[in-house]
Amino acid sequence: MKQVVEQIPERKINAVKELSELIKNKNTILIASIKNLPASQFQEISKKLRGKAIVKVPKKNLIFRAIDESGNKEAEKIKEQINDSVAVLFSDLDSFDLAGELLKSKTPAKAKAGQEAPFDVGVEAGPTDLVPGPAISELGALGIQIQIEGGKINIKEAKIIAKEGSKISQGTSDIMAKLDIKPFSIGFIPLAGFDTKTGILYLEIKIDKEEIIEELKTAYGKALPFAMEIGYVCVDTAKLMVQKAGSQEKRLIRVISGEAEEVVEEKVEETPKEETKKEEPKVDAAAGLGALFG
Repeated sequence: MKQVVEQIPERKINAVKELSELIKNKNTILIASIKNLPASQFQEISKKLRGKAIVKVPKKNLIFRAIDESGNKEAEKIKEQINDSVAVLFSDLDSFDLAGELLKSKTPAKAKAGQEAPFDVGVEAGPTDLVPGPAISELGALGIQIQIEGGKINIKEAKIIAKEGSKISQGTSDIMAKLDIKPFSIGFIPLAGFDTKTGILYLEIKIDKEEIIEELKTAYGKALPFAMEIGYVCVDTAKLMVQKAGSQEKRLIRVISGEAEEVVEEKVEETPKEETKKEEPKVDAAAGLGALFG
């Protein structure tokens, strides 16, 4: 009895070869979730990434075989990160730069009933394109005050219709859709990045730009006073140090010359000059120097 040998389709052989070459030649392999991402958004994001990354959605067995055939033993680390509904991106950008590109490539998305509001979602006051009809009762059910102007519905006052973290109702979702309110953003979600040159696997590559900016501002606010205290010279401290030195110089001159320390005078009612004449205070220069230099 002859043994039947299953022939591997040519397209699979070519696919494995192409993936293997990408693993060998590209600096970064990034795994991104595309779960629940509509095909139209997938195509749009892929177009935005042209010239920056090559996007592939290979079957698991093909990418695994390509990793094995690439000869890069370290690349086997990413096998555990490859699950269903993921795209594999190959790029010369590093993992974090590529993750940043994915963040910029996200597109607005409408809300669905049952989703949690990512922030307080509201409707603004002003005219809409909605005509009187069922929309009047739908808006009223959400407590939105309206009036009819020029045959269109006009919203009288701004109103929050979904609090951050709350479940979005079907009625709220319908109104958001009619008013073209898109509180969500969808796109590729970075899961892991692998540097083919160093063999390093990055698992924490989610980037929140606004959060990072706030953290940098906080860190700067703490670092500047510390740098001034220890006398660290840089662009940000040099100007402040010069100002501080100038202030200390003036104070030192007053102390040495026996002049009175400058004080901020409070405004008082004007009185005759002879009544306000005071004796100039005497200043002990040595005591003043001791106070200045501790």
